[in-house]
Amino acid sequence: MGQETTADTLRQHLYDGRLADGRAAMEALAEDDATAAFGLGVFTLLEGVEELAQALYVHGFNPQGGILVSPFFGMPAEEQQETREIEPLTYAVLRGYLEAFSADMDTAMPLLEVAGAGDFAVEIDVSKIRIDIDGDGAASEAESVGAFWAMAAGMGQQLDMGTGVAPDTELPETVFAFDGSDAVWLAGYSQVLASQSDFLLAHDFETFFNTALHRLFPGAGLPMESRQSEGALFMDRDTDALLADAIAMIHTINWPITERGRLLAVQERALRVLDLSRRNWDLILAETDDNREFVPSPYQTPLIADMAINKAMVEAWLETLDVTEAIVRGELLLPHWRYPGLGFDLSAWVENAERTDFVLLFTGFDALPYLQEGEIADAEAFAAANRVFGGSIWNYALWFN
Repeated sequence: MGQETTADTLRQHLYDGRLADGRAAMEALAEDDATAAFGLGVFTLLEGVEELAQALYVHGFNPQGGILVSPFFGMPAEEQQETREIEPLTYAVLRGYLEAFSADMDTAMPLLEVAGAGDFAVEIDVSKIRIDIDGDGAASEAESVGAFWAMAAGMGQQLDMGTGVAPDTELPETVFAFDGSDAVWLAGYSQVLASQSDFLLAHDFETFFNTALHRLFPGAGLPMESRQSEGALFMDRDTDALLADAIAMIHTINWPITERGRLLAVQERALRVLDLSRRNWDLILAETDDNREFVPSPYQTPLIADMAINKAMVEAWLETLDVTEAIVRGELLLPHWRYPGLGFDLSAWVENAERTDFVLLFTGFDALPYLQEGEIADAEAFAAANRVFGGSIWNYALWFN
Protein backbone atom coordinates (compact mmCIF):
# COMPACT_ATOMS: atom_id res chain seq x y z
CA MET A 1 0.00 0.00 0.00
CA GLY A 2 1.34 3.42 -0.91
CA GLN A 3 2.17 6.05 1.67
CA GLU A 4 -0.80 8.13 2.80
CA THR A 5 -0.68 11.64 1.39
CA THR A 6 -1.66 14.89 3.07
CA ALA A 7 -4.76 14.98 0.88
CA ASP A 8 -5.74 11.47 2.05
CA THR A 9 -5.36 12.51 5.69
CA LEU A 10 -7.34 15.69 5.11
CA ARG A 11 -10.19 13.86 3.39
CA GLN A 12 -10.37 11.07 5.95
CA HIS A 13 -10.66 13.45 8.88
CA LEU A 14 -13.32 15.49 7.06
CA TYR A 15 -15.32 12.40 6.16
CA ASP A 16 -15.02 11.00 9.69
CA GLY A 17 -15.97 14.33 11.26
CA ARG A 18 -12.80 14.37 13.37
CA LEU A 19 -12.15 18.05 12.94
CA ALA A 20 -9.91 18.70 15.96
CA ASP A 21 -7.69 15.73 15.06
CA GLY A 22 -7.60 16.91 11.47
CA ARG A 23 -6.54 20.39 12.50
CA ALA A 24 -3.74 18.98 14.66
CA ALA A 25 -2.53 16.76 11.79
CA MET A 26 -2.54 19.66 9.33
CA GLU A 27 -0.87 22.00 11.81
CA ALA A 28 2.11 19.66 12.04
CA LEU A 29 2.59 19.82 8.27
CA ALA A 30 1.31 23.25 7.27
CA GLU A 31 4.60 25.15 7.19
CA ASP A 32 6.01 23.20 4.23
CA ASP A 33 2.88 21.68 2.70
CA ALA A 34 0.40 23.82 0.73
CA THR A 35 -2.33 21.19 1.00
CA ALA A 36 -1.86 21.04 4.77
CA ALA A 37 -2.01 24.83 5.00
CA PHE A 38 -5.36 24.70 3.23
CA GLY A 39 -6.51 21.88 5.50
CA LEU A 40 -5.54 23.85 8.58
CA GLY A 41 -7.73 26.75 7.51
CA VAL A 42 -10.63 24.47 6.57
CA PHE A 43 -10.56 22.53 9.84
CA THR A 44 -10.29 25.75 11.86
CA LEU A 45 -13.33 27.22 10.12
CA LEU A 46 -15.37 24.03 10.43
CA GLU A 47 -14.45 23.64 14.09
CA GLY A 48 -15.87 27.10 14.74
CA VAL A 49 -19.09 26.12 12.98
CA GLU A 50 -19.21 22.82 14.86
CA GLU A 51 -18.67 24.45 18.26
CA LEU A 52 -21.52 26.89 17.67
CA ALA A 53 -23.78 24.10 16.39
CA GLN A 54 -23.04 21.96 19.44
CA ALA A 55 -23.64 24.89 21.77
CA LEU A 56 -27.04 25.59 20.22
CA TYR A 57 -27.93 21.89 20.09
CA VAL A 58 -27.74 21.41 23.86
CA HIS A 59 -30.34 24.16 24.21
CA GLY A 60 -32.73 22.42 21.84
CA PHE A 61 -32.18 24.58 18.76
CA ASN A 62 -34.91 23.43 16.38
CA PRO A 63 -36.38 26.01 13.98
CA GLN A 64 -38.43 23.35 12.23
CA GLY A 65 -39.99 22.11 15.44
CA GLY A 66 -40.48 25.61 16.78
CA ILE A 67 -41.83 27.37 13.69
CA LEU A 68 -42.36 25.39 10.51
CA VAL A 69 -44.56 22.65 11.93
CA SER A 70 -47.25 25.18 12.67
CA PRO A 71 -50.37 24.77 10.53
CA PHE A 72 -49.49 28.23 9.18
CA PHE A 73 -46.62 26.64 7.22
CA GLY A 74 -48.11 23.18 6.94
CA MET A 75 -44.96 21.11 7.50
CA PRO A 76 -45.46 17.84 9.36
CA ALA A 77 -43.75 17.32 12.69
CA GLU A 78 -40.99 14.74 12.47
CA GLU A 79 -40.95 11.90 14.92
CA GLN A 80 -38.16 12.34 17.45
CA GLN A 81 -35.63 9.53 17.14
CA GLU A 82 -34.32 10.11 20.63
CA THR A 83 -35.09 12.08 23.73
CA ARG A 84 -32.50 14.39 25.20
CA GLU A 85 -32.39 16.76 28.10
CA ILE A 86 -32.46 20.34 26.90
CA GLU A 87 -30.40 22.80 28.91
CA PRO A 88 -31.86 26.22 29.79
CA LEU A 89 -30.61 29.10 27.65
CA THR A 90 -30.05 32.67 28.80
CA TYR A 91 -29.37 35.83 26.86
CA ALA A 92 -25.87 36.16 28.34
CA VAL A 93 -24.99 32.60 27.40
CA LEU A 94 -26.14 33.12 23.81
CA ARG A 95 -24.02 36.26 23.52
CA GLY A 96 -21.04 34.25 24.73
CA TYR A 97 -21.57 31.69 21.98
CA LEU A 98 -21.76 34.43 19.35
CA GLU A 99 -18.60 36.11 20.63
CA ALA A 100 -16.71 32.82 20.45
CA PHE A 101 -17.99 32.20 16.93
CA SER A 102 -16.80 35.59 15.64
CA ALA A 103 -13.39 34.95 17.20
CA ASP A 104 -13.19 31.50 15.59
CA MET A 105 -13.98 32.91 12.17
CA ASP A 106 -11.28 35.54 12.63
CA THR A 107 -8.80 32.78 13.49
CA ALA A 108 -9.70 30.86 10.33
CA MET A 109 -9.55 33.81 7.91
CA PRO A 110 -5.78 34.52 7.90
CA LEU A 111 -5.01 30.80 7.68
CA LEU A 112 -7.16 30.53 4.58
CA GLU A 113 -5.64 33.68 3.11
CA VAL A 114 -2.16 32.18 3.52
CA ALA A 115 -3.36 28.94 1.93
CA GLY A 116 -4.67 30.94 -1.02
CA ALA A 117 -1.09 31.70 -2.04
CA GLY A 118 -0.18 28.01 -2.18
CA ASP A 119 0.01 25.70 -5.18
CA PHE A 120 -2.24 22.70 -4.51
CA ALA A 121 -5.38 20.93 -5.64
CA VAL A 122 -7.15 18.48 -3.36
CA GLU A 123 -10.26 16.58 -4.39
CA ILE A 124 -12.99 16.56 -1.72
CA ASP A 125 -16.48 15.11 -1.87
CA VAL A 126 -18.29 17.92 -0.09
CA SER A 127 -21.36 15.80 0.60
CA LYS A 128 -19.27 13.43 2.74
CA ILE A 129 -17.96 16.09 5.14
CA ARG A 130 -19.33 15.49 8.61
CA ILE A 131 -19.77 17.76 11.62
CA ASP A 132 -20.52 16.42 15.08
CA ILE A 133 -23.64 18.49 15.68
CA ASP A 134 -24.84 16.77 18.84
CA GLY A 135 -21.40 16.67 20.47
CA ASP A 136 -21.49 12.94 21.21
CA GLY A 137 -17.97 12.46 19.84
CA ALA A 138 -19.05 10.61 16.69
CA ALA A 139 -20.27 12.37 13.55
CA SER A 140 -22.86 10.14 11.91
CA GLU A 141 -24.01 10.03 8.30
CA ALA A 142 -27.04 12.06 9.38
CA GLU A 143 -24.59 14.83 10.34
CA SER A 144 -23.01 15.03 6.89
CA VAL A 145 -23.24 17.95 4.49
CA GLY A 146 -25.10 15.66 2.08
CA ALA A 147 -27.74 14.95 4.71
CA PHE A 148 -28.12 18.68 5.44
CA TRP A 149 -28.56 19.39 1.73
CA ALA A 150 -31.22 16.70 1.44
CA MET A 151 -33.06 18.07 4.46
CA ALA A 152 -32.88 21.65 3.15
CA ALA A 153 -34.08 20.52 -0.27
CA GLY A 154 -36.98 18.66 1.31
CA MET A 155 -37.97 21.65 3.41
CA GLY A 156 -37.67 23.90 0.37
CA GLN A 157 -39.94 21.65 -1.66
CA GLN A 158 -42.54 21.54 1.11
CA LEU A 159 -42.43 25.32 1.45
CA ASP A 160 -42.29 25.83 -2.35
CA MET A 161 -38.85 27.45 -2.18
CA GLY A 162 -35.97 27.21 -4.65
CA THR A 163 -32.93 25.42 -3.28
CA GLY A 164 -30.36 25.45 -6.09
CA VAL A 165 -27.11 27.41 -6.05
CA ALA A 166 -27.52 28.36 -9.69
CA PRO A 167 -30.77 28.46 -11.67
CA ASP A 168 -32.48 25.04 -11.80
CA THR A 169 -29.35 23.37 -10.45
CA GLU A 170 -29.44 20.73 -7.72
CA LEU A 171 -25.67 20.13 -7.62
CA PRO A 172 -25.66 16.37 -8.20
CA GLU A 173 -21.86 16.51 -8.55
CA THR A 174 -20.22 17.03 -5.18
CA VAL A 175 -16.55 16.16 -5.79
CA PHE A 176 -14.47 19.27 -6.44
CA ALA A 177 -10.72 19.90 -6.64
CA PHE A 178 -10.18 22.71 -4.17
CA ASP A 179 -7.24 25.02 -4.81
CA GLY A 180 -5.88 28.40 -3.77
CA SER A 181 -8.82 30.35 -5.18
CA ASP A 182 -11.20 28.26 -3.09
CA ALA A 183 -9.15 28.97 0.03
CA VAL A 184 -9.68 32.69 -0.56
CA TRP A 185 -13.37 32.00 -1.23
CA LEU A 186 -13.64 30.31 2.18
CA ALA A 187 -11.76 33.19 3.81
CA GLY A 188 -14.47 35.48 2.48
CA TYR A 189 -17.21 33.24 3.85
CA SER A 190 -15.60 33.30 7.29
CA GLN A 191 -16.26 37.03 7.30
CA VAL A 192 -19.79 36.67 5.95
CA LEU A 193 -20.54 34.41 8.92
CA ALA A 194 -18.73 36.55 11.47
CA SER A 195 -20.52 39.69 10.30
CA GLN A 196 -23.86 38.13 11.24
CA SER A 197 -22.81 37.34 14.79
CA ASP A 198 -21.11 40.72 15.16
CA PHE A 199 -24.24 42.53 13.99
CA LEU A 200 -26.26 40.89 16.74
CA LEU A 201 -23.56 41.50 19.33
CA ALA A 202 -23.49 45.20 18.47
CA HIS A 203 -27.00 45.46 19.92
CA ASP A 204 -28.93 44.82 23.10
CA PHE A 205 -31.52 42.35 21.79
CA GLU A 206 -32.53 40.86 25.15
CA THR A 207 -36.21 41.80 24.84
CA PHE A 208 -36.31 40.18 21.41
CA PHE A 209 -34.64 37.10 22.90
CA ASN A 210 -37.16 36.86 25.72
CA THR A 211 -40.14 37.51 23.47
CA ALA A 212 -39.49 35.39 20.40
CA LEU A 213 -36.56 32.98 20.55
CA HIS A 214 -38.52 30.22 22.22
CA ARG A 215 -39.55 29.57 18.62
CA LEU A 216 -35.96 28.58 17.82
CA PHE A 217 -35.19 26.99 21.19
CA PRO A 218 -38.33 25.12 22.24
CA GLY A 219 -37.90 23.65 25.69
CA ALA A 220 -34.96 25.85 26.72
CA GLY A 221 -36.91 27.67 29.43
CA LEU A 222 -37.42 31.02 27.73
CA PRO A 223 -40.12 33.26 29.27
CA MET A 224 -42.86 32.71 26.72
CA GLU A 225 -42.84 29.00 27.47
CA SER A 226 -43.57 29.51 31.17
CA ARG A 227 -47.28 29.01 30.43
CA GLN A 228 -48.79 26.79 27.77
CA SER A 229 -50.72 28.62 25.04
CA GLU A 230 -54.31 27.43 25.04
CA GLY A 231 -56.45 30.19 23.55
CA ALA A 232 -57.27 31.01 19.93
CA LEU A 233 -58.30 34.20 18.13
CA PHE A 234 -58.71 33.53 14.42
CA MET A 235 -57.74 30.02 13.28
CA ASP A 236 -56.37 27.56 15.79
CA ARG A 237 -54.22 27.62 18.90
CA ASP A 238 -50.85 26.89 17.27
CA THR A 239 -51.27 29.14 14.24
CA ASP A 240 -52.58 32.05 16.29
CA ALA A 241 -49.70 31.68 18.75
CA LEU A 242 -47.22 31.72 15.87
CA LEU A 243 -48.79 34.85 14.40
CA ALA A 244 -48.72 36.52 17.81
CA ASP A 245 -45.06 35.64 18.25
CA ALA A 246 -44.26 36.94 14.75
CA ILE A 247 -45.89 40.27 15.60
CA ALA A 248 -43.98 40.41 18.89
CA MET A 249 -40.76 39.59 17.05
CA ILE A 250 -41.23 42.49 14.63
CA HIS A 251 -42.27 44.80 17.46
CA THR A 252 -39.16 44.02 19.53
CA ILE A 253 -36.65 44.56 16.72
CA ASN A 254 -35.88 47.92 18.26
CA TRP A 255 -32.36 47.17 19.43
CA PRO A 256 -30.18 49.79 21.12
CA ILE A 257 -26.67 49.83 19.69
CA THR A 258 -24.46 49.10 22.70
CA GLU A 259 -21.17 48.07 21.07
CA ARG A 260 -20.29 50.54 18.33
CA GLY A 261 -17.04 48.71 17.64
CA ARG A 262 -18.94 45.59 16.67
CA LEU A 263 -21.12 47.50 14.23
CA LEU A 264 -18.07 49.16 12.70
CA ALA A 265 -16.54 45.70 12.46
CA VAL A 266 -19.52 44.57 10.38
CA GLN A 267 -18.75 47.38 7.94
CA GLU A 268 -15.06 46.41 7.90
CA ARG A 269 -15.96 42.77 7.34
CA ALA A 270 -18.21 43.70 4.43
CA LEU A 271 -15.33 45.55 2.78
CA ARG A 272 -13.05 42.60 3.45
CA VAL A 273 -15.53 40.22 1.81
CA LEU A 274 -15.63 42.42 -1.28
CA ASP A 275 -11.83 42.52 -1.43
CA LEU A 276 -11.54 38.77 -0.99
CA SER A 277 -14.10 38.20 -3.74
CA ARG A 278 -11.99 40.30 -6.13
CA ARG A 279 -8.88 38.36 -5.13
CA ASN A 280 -10.78 35.12 -5.61
CA TRP A 281 -11.64 36.06 -9.18
CA ASP A 282 -8.08 37.21 -9.87
CA LEU A 283 -6.90 33.73 -8.90
CA ILE A 284 -9.67 31.96 -10.83
CA LEU A 285 -8.94 33.90 -14.02
CA ALA A 286 -5.21 33.24 -13.68
CA GLU A 287 -5.65 29.45 -13.50
CA THR A 288 -4.27 27.42 -16.39
CA ASP A 289 -5.56 24.00 -15.31
CA ASP A 290 -9.07 22.58 -15.72
CA ASN A 291 -9.63 20.27 -12.78
CA ARG A 292 -13.08 19.78 -11.25
CA GLU A 293 -13.46 23.48 -10.48
CA PHE A 294 -15.86 24.59 -7.76
CA VAL A 295 -16.22 28.00 -9.40
CA PRO A 296 -14.97 27.67 -12.98
CA SER A 297 -13.61 30.54 -15.02
CA PRO A 298 -15.09 31.28 -18.45
CA TYR A 299 -12.20 29.21 -19.85
CA GLN A 300 -12.70 26.13 -17.68
CA THR A 301 -15.11 23.24 -17.97
CA PRO A 302 -18.06 23.31 -15.54
CA LEU A 303 -18.89 20.00 -13.89
CA ILE A 304 -22.55 20.76 -14.57
CA ALA A 305 -23.64 22.50 -17.74
CA ASP A 306 -25.98 24.89 -15.90
CA MET A 307 -23.03 26.08 -13.81
CA ALA A 308 -21.05 27.45 -16.74
CA ILE A 309 -19.59 30.92 -16.20
CA ASN A 310 -19.06 33.33 -19.08
CA LYS A 311 -17.05 36.53 -19.35
CA ALA A 312 -20.12 38.75 -19.06
CA MET A 313 -20.97 37.17 -15.71
CA VAL A 314 -17.53 37.85 -14.31
CA GLU A 315 -17.53 41.44 -15.52
CA ALA A 316 -21.02 42.04 -14.10
CA TRP A 317 -20.04 40.53 -10.76
CA LEU A 318 -16.90 42.67 -10.47
CA GLU A 319 -18.93 45.76 -11.34
CA THR A 320 -21.47 44.81 -8.67
CA LEU A 321 -18.66 44.52 -6.11
CA ASP A 322 -17.58 48.09 -6.93
CA VAL A 323 -21.13 49.41 -6.55
CA THR A 324 -21.60 47.56 -3.28
CA GLU A 325 -18.34 48.92 -1.90
CA ALA A 326 -19.42 52.47 -2.73
CA ILE A 327 -22.66 51.88 -0.80
CA VAL A 328 -20.86 50.41 2.22
CA ARG A 329 -18.45 53.37 2.29
CA GLY A 330 -21.27 55.90 1.96
CA GLU A 331 -19.99 57.15 -1.38
CA LEU A 332 -23.19 55.96 -3.05
CA LEU A 333 -26.48 56.49 -1.24
CA LEU A 334 -29.28 53.97 -0.86
CA PRO A 335 -32.69 54.96 -2.21
CA HIS A 336 -35.63 55.31 0.19
CA TRP A 337 -39.08 54.79 -1.25
CA ARG A 338 -40.53 57.65 0.77
CA TYR A 339 -38.00 60.36 -0.09
CA PRO A 340 -37.38 60.70 -3.85
CA GLY A 341 -34.28 62.72 -4.61
CA LEU A 342 -32.66 61.95 -1.26
CA GLY A 343 -30.49 58.98 -0.38
CA PHE A 344 -29.73 57.07 2.81
CA ASP A 345 -26.08 57.18 3.90
CA LEU A 346 -25.39 53.67 5.22
CA SER A 347 -21.91 54.53 6.50
CA ALA A 348 -23.22 57.51 8.47
CA TRP A 349 -25.87 55.28 10.02
CA VAL A 350 -23.25 52.73 11.09
CA GLU A 351 -21.14 55.45 12.68
CA ASN A 352 -23.91 57.39 14.44
CA ALA A 353 -27.16 55.45 14.88
CA GLU A 354 -28.32 54.77 18.42
CA ARG A 355 -30.64 51.88 17.59
CA THR A 356 -31.70 49.48 14.87
CA ASP A 357 -35.41 49.49 14.22
CA PHE A 358 -36.12 48.01 10.80
CA VAL A 359 -39.75 49.11 10.81
CA LEU A 360 -38.91 52.75 11.49
CA LEU A 361 -36.06 52.67 9.00
CA PHE A 362 -38.39 51.31 6.33
CA THR A 363 -41.28 53.63 7.14
CA GLY A 364 -38.95 56.61 7.25
CA PHE A 365 -38.61 58.17 10.70
CA ASP A 366 -35.28 56.58 11.67
CA ALA A 367 -33.91 57.26 8.19
CA LEU A 368 -34.35 61.04 8.51
CA PRO A 369 -30.98 61.90 10.13
CA TYR A 370 -29.10 60.02 7.41
CA LEU A 371 -30.83 61.38 4.32
CA GLN A 372 -28.88 63.66 2.00
CA GLU A 373 -28.54 64.76 -1.56
CA GLY A 374 -26.01 62.98 -3.71
CA GLU A 375 -25.57 60.09 -6.08
CA ILE A 376 -28.18 57.45 -5.32
CA ALA A 377 -27.98 53.77 -6.25
CA ASP A 378 -30.74 52.84 -8.67
CA ALA A 379 -31.56 50.06 -11.09
CA GLU A 380 -28.97 51.42 -13.50
CA ALA A 381 -26.23 50.91 -10.89
CA PHE A 382 -26.98 47.19 -10.97
CA ALA A 383 -27.97 47.05 -14.63
CA ALA A 384 -25.14 44.71 -15.63
CA ALA A 385 -25.93 42.23 -12.86
CA ASN A 386 -29.67 42.36 -13.57
CA ARG A 387 -29.07 41.84 -17.26
CA VAL A 388 -26.74 38.87 -16.79
CA PHE A 389 -28.13 37.16 -13.70
CA GLY A 390 -31.76 38.26 -13.74
CA GLY A 391 -33.86 36.89 -10.92
CA SER A 392 -31.09 34.48 -9.92
CA ILE A 393 -28.71 37.20 -8.68
CA TRP A 394 -28.97 36.11 -5.03
CA ASN A 395 -28.28 32.49 -5.92
CA TYR A 396 -25.16 33.55 -7.78
CA ALA A 397 -24.15 35.86 -4.93
CA LEU A 398 -24.37 32.90 -2.55
CA TRP A 399 -22.20 30.85 -4.89
CA PHE A 400 -19.67 33.54 -5.83
CA ASN A 401 -19.44 35.13 -2.39
